[in-house]
Amino acid sequence: MWVITAYSNSNIIMYEFDTEEEARKKFRQIEDCKILSEIVYCSSPKRAVLPH
Repeated sequence: MWVITAYSNSNIIMYEFDTEEEARKKFRQIEDCKILSEIVYCSSPKRAVLPH
């Protein structure tokens, strides 16, 4: 999951996306201060790396 947190004056807006591509597209459109984050859950089998 990808999340954009945008800060404008005293407002905070968060956008949530399933893919990096759609998140980066929206990220380029936002003019306010912003942070793009990837959220990785430990239970996600495609991302989690467990020790043997």
